[in-house]
Amino acid sequence: MNSFGSRLRLPVFLLLVLFVISGCFPGKKMTIASVGSLLEDVAKASSKQSDLKLVREGMPAYLLLIDGMVEAWPGNDRLLMAAAQGYSSYALLLGDQDRAAARNLYGKAKRYALESLEARGFRKPAETPFDDFKEGLSRLGKKDIPYIFWAAACWAGWISLDLGSMEALAELPRVESMMKRVLVLDESFHYGGAHLFMGIWFASRPKGYGGDLKMSQQHFLKAIELGEGKFLMAYVYYASDYARKAGDQGLFRSLLEKVQATPADVSPELTLSNTIAKAKADELMLHIDDYFD
Repeated sequence: MNSFGSRLRLPVFLLLVLFVISGCFPGKKMTIASVGSLLEDVAKASSKQSDLKLVREGMPAYLLLIDGMVEAWPGNDRLLMAAAQGYSSYALLLGDQDRAAARNLYGKAKRYALESLEARGFRKPAETPFDDFKEGLSRLGKKDIPYIFWAAACWAGWISLDLGSMEALAELPRVESMMKRVLVLDESFHYGGAHLFMGIWFASRPKGYGGDLKMSQQHFLKAIELGEGKFLMAYVYYASDYARKAGDQGLFRSLLEKVQATPADVSPELTLSNTIAKAKADELMLHIDDYFD
């Protein structure tokens, strides 16, 4: 993005938001296809951005725009999914800077994502009895993969920021089942993201409650393979969740050094994600002596 475009980014977004909220699109006749294309173009442009400050400043207006579009065309799975991805991305950007705000963002992302699943015919995924939930999940096919994956990812993000809540933790089996369904349908989706989740899942649980470091490592390695080593967040989680739990300081260091040495734009569409990964790697390296004392 050139400097002129950067200076104008917020006013332009806010103007679009005002158009949506006030109904200034003539008769609201903008088609769902064109709305979806607009959001996809913005998301693609953002994913190639390496300036985290710029993205943080621009995201709130983008999210208001999405909210307005969802309100204008309720029940549209494409818009709901765009909203879920937008809110979860902003929550990830905030990271540990404001955990309360991040959890609220993940909560809204979760709500949008589950609504997108309902729009695909999966009735009340968060409320239906677990056996009925698994049956409904089994009826979803390959065309539903993005909706299953992002709903699980947003849900997991929300839970991760409230690990002290038994009510939140009780929802984890649904998230696990969704990620396992993605593995069955297409394990390569989103750079092996379901494998990445399972790697974290097996590493984070006590051994007597399903924890398995060997299985964790296998999933992390598969995620890295499917991402062709370009999705740097896989290395970060492999270090923070597996290497730390295994007490392997050498592996921890080598994984983070790999992230630090790899250009964020090794894959243009991963630039933003990789920039966040590099920042997380730097932070983890600062505390290596605390983790392995």
